[in-house]
Amino acid sequence: MNNPASLLILVFFGITYLQSSYEKLFYWNDNLTWLREHFSKTRLKNHVKLALINLIIMELISTVLCFVGCIELLVNNGRLFGFYGAVFSAITLLMMLFGQRLAKDYDGARTIVIYFIPAVMAVYWLN
Repeated sequence: MNNPASLLILVFFGITYLQSSYEKLFYWNDNLTWLREHFSKTRLKNHVKLALINLIIMELISTVLCFVGCIELLVNNGRLFGFYGAVFSAITLLMMLFGQRLAKDYDGARTIVIYFIPAVMAVYWLN
């Protein structure tokens, strides 16, 4: 294994998105209610349900790609799935960042940036 940092970041994002998508799916009504209020004064107010479905799909794709990327790194030092996992993770975070900025939730947006930095590092390392 030549790149333990890449493996650790992929595990980090795999766990993060697995837990996040799980909560969104199994606490659907609570999340939808909170998000409708959060985006009530934005252009997304009539599209919250669709945006949430989109976000869950992106999180699940990121989860699968990150975990498959971990296996690929361990088995044959391959980087393709991990690279796409990192790219999808970064795109997912950009979607969240867009929503937080649109809702003028600057503290939430700042938190997303903390996750975005290792996502970009993973894209760079796995490229």
